[in-house]
Amino acid sequence: MAEGEGVRQRGWIGRFAAVAAGALLAACSTVVPPGVERAPPPVQRPAYQAPQVEVGIPRDTARNRVALLVPLTGGNAGVGQSIANATQLAMLDTNTTQVRVTNYDTATGAAAAARRAIDDGAQLILGPLLADDARQVGPIAHAAGVPVLSFSNDTGVAGGGTYVMGYVPAQSIERVVDYARARGVTTFAGMVPNGLYGERASTAFLRAVEAGGGQVLSLQTYSRTPAAIAAAAARVGAKAPYGAVLIADAGPTAAAAAAGAKRGSPSARVLGTELWNTESGIAARPQLAGAWFASVSDGLYRQFAAKYRGRFGAGPYRLSSLGYDAVLLTVRIARDWPIGARFPEARLRDTDGFAGLDGAFRFGRDGVAERALEVQEIRGGQAVVVSPAPSGFGR
Repeated sequence: MAEGEGVRQRGWIGRFAAVAAGALLAACSTVVPPGVERAPPPVQRPAYQAPQVEVGIPRDTARNRVALLVPLTGGNAGVGQSIANATQLAMLDTNTTQVRVTNYDTATGAAAAARRAIDDGAQLILGPLLADDARQVGPIAHAAGVPVLSFSNDTGVAGGGTYVMGYVPAQSIERVVDYARARGVTTFAGMVPNGLYGERASTAFLRAVEAGGGQVLSLQTYSRTPAAIAAAAARVGAKAPYGAVLIADAGPTAAAAAAGAKRGSPSARVLGTELWNTESGIAARPQLAGAWFASVSDGLYRQFAAKYRGRFGAGPYRLSSLGYDAVLLTVRIARDWPIGARFPEARLRDTDGFAGLDGAFRFGRDGVAERALEVQEIRGGQAVVVSPAPSGFGR
């Protein structure tokens, strides 16, 4: 026990000695002999701060941000990329420094693309292309106060801040029927496909003929099979004679139906819709010789197509002009659009309208683009303008 106690005492004494020595050294360090310079205090370095990384694409404080929503992958990637290329050309041609356009792929989800665009600061959305996508994007954009200029031709998506820039069939049907009436046609027949497009085409056709004092002798619907098309054409032909027959469908269907529909009226004119203008080979179909159809003008588009081909090495899709014209509209309004402010949506309803590759257009109260259309006739393997589009809108 005594030995153990001695060990404990020595340990305590050792610890005390160490503490005392430390205190003595500390006391001695405070004494600075005369003439000896005091050591500088340690440098206090600021605490490290990690850089702030912003989620999404960088904010742009010098330009207003615009989103382009089109399919860039999947089955519609060709037309979507063509529209995106057209917007790029429009940006270069206008040399604007007030607008920045960013592309978002709707093929991976239109709603998600709209949310990303809005989170990135977009104050205007150009697109989407498809009506179903526009139905998803519209409410999301409306909740954020962001207008949408859709490239769809479905008037059902218009309203609530969504505007329709696509070529609406009702307008082309009304224009070509008016042209036929002005050339003495009083009796009409028609063929329309089953589905929403056919329903709207038939309504527009009946209204246009009735408004012009004409008469529809037969209006037949069909499913898009060769047998159904031939049967509908035969039913229409049985109601002959008539002066003109509307075939509200694409060129191949119209060509297949034309002979049967004109069987009892060989001198009748075939009437087409805006769908024909999106087909480069429509004029080469001999079954449609002499046919009339109304569409946007192709004059400026041909110049655009040549420039597009020179830059991108391939021809554009006809719908790409919608993207070009949407940028022209945006740049024009951007003159009165302060950087960082909301897009001045009221300017979209300017009564004088806008001008672009596709001619004059303006948005009505329903949010649908009213277009100045020309009438073309298929003649000698070419589409010849027989009634030019108006250059603007009268008050």
